[in-house]
Amino acid sequence: MVRVKPFAAIRPPKNLVTEVAAPPYDVLNSAEAKAMAGEKSLLHITKPEIDFDPIAGEHEQRTYDRAVENFKTWQKNGWLVREEKEKYYVYAQTMGKRTQFGIVLCAHTDDYATGKIKKHELTRKDKEDDRMIHVRIQNANIEPVFFAFKDHKELGEIIAKTAAGAPEYKFTDENKFVHTFWVINDDAVNARITEIFTNDIDAFYVADGHHRTAAAARVGAEKKAQNPNHTGNEEYNFFMAVCFPESQLAIIDYNRVVKDLNGLSEEQFLKALEEDFDVAVATKPRCGRPAKPFNPTGLHNFSMYLGDKWYTLTAKPGRYNDNDPIGVLDVTILSNLVLDKILGIKDLRTDKRIDFVGGIRGLGELARRVDSGEMKVAFALYPVSMQQLINIADTGNIMPPKTTWFEPKLRSGLAIHSLD
Repeated sequence: MVRVKPFAAIRPPKNLVTEVAAPPYDVLNSAEAKAMAGEKSLLHITKPEIDFDPIAGEHEQRTYDRAVENFKTWQKNGWLVREEKEKYYVYAQTMGKRTQFGIVLCAHTDDYATGKIKKHELTRKDKEDDRMIHVRIQNANIEPVFFAFKDHKELGEIIAKTAAGAPEYKFTDENKFVHTFWVINDDAVNARITEIFTNDIDAFYVADGHHRTAAAARVGAEKKAQNPNHTGNEEYNFFMAVCFPESQLAIIDYNRVVKDLNGLSEEQFLKALEEDFDVAVATKPRCGRPAKPFNPTGLHNFSMYLGDKWYTLTAKPGRYNDNDPIGVLDVTILSNLVLDKILGIKDLRTDKRIDFVGGIRGLGELARRVDSGEMKVAFALYPVSMQQLINIADTGNIMPPKTTWFEPKLRSGLAIHSLD
């Protein structure tokens, strides 16, 4: 079973939360962060390069130094204040008509090492190194990772009872998503939460934050090696996560745009697709208006924007393996039968001819990038299910790059975990 604990969060006073809380570090580029950041914004801590004019490099020593300086300043000014007692918290996010409720807690780095914290993506060492530096220099987890766990009736009841009370924070962000945050002050409830995870929950599934999870585990191992009296109970063994019951989560499509047709004309490309797909025009321009976007209708059906038309592509039987948890994924089918076979894109991580667009931006963004001439063709995929993600993680498999997109993103700055 997994090991968890409550923690004494460093968090903003109630009246400052909207000024301090910010999008995650990897959602905005530096210029966007600089334009968005107010005086008290956590972006000055998570993206401190914005404090320089011109904007500094993200990996410069002065940038790291400014991050540490700003974190101290925010605490000195009372913009971030540490709780006196260890507690759990409930964090809800509302997007449209859907609300997901998670528990904010500390997970143990040993569970990552032993595979109880299960991943579905590979990480890149350079990105791990960057996140590791930030955890090390701050001696804190400034931003949480995003975990899922299998539904548990009593935990659900505890979350619902907590959420029936008055929240500590409630605000709407720039995307019209609502963030609500409750503090669990009842010692008996906090103790029971620990018992349930310890006795009943056998795994966490990384939904978003693979690099931050890996970085936290590496910092824990580093500190363990430096401590001859290490017991495994030290605060540095734990890192902050928001954990949601899997039934409440929905994965959004993660789409692809490609710069060229690998030397083929549009007609040749369409002909090549017909070997493995049933291809048809779904929508086309009418009366001077652009073609209406076409959404994939189910697994193994894709929408494609080429020229000024939307096409429907349905993979033919026998072109994929329904018994292979990776081979059955639409990202795998598209990669094997189109991106690699026809367009010559072998490595999604390094090929500069391909880019990825989160489904939250809509199919209109795919058409825009093609219509502008920046890209030649766009593909929209039917989203992966949570059950597919869990099956892949449970079997020790790894999804292809850029397969899952979770929304809303966790807001940073509602809670910070100190490693001491």
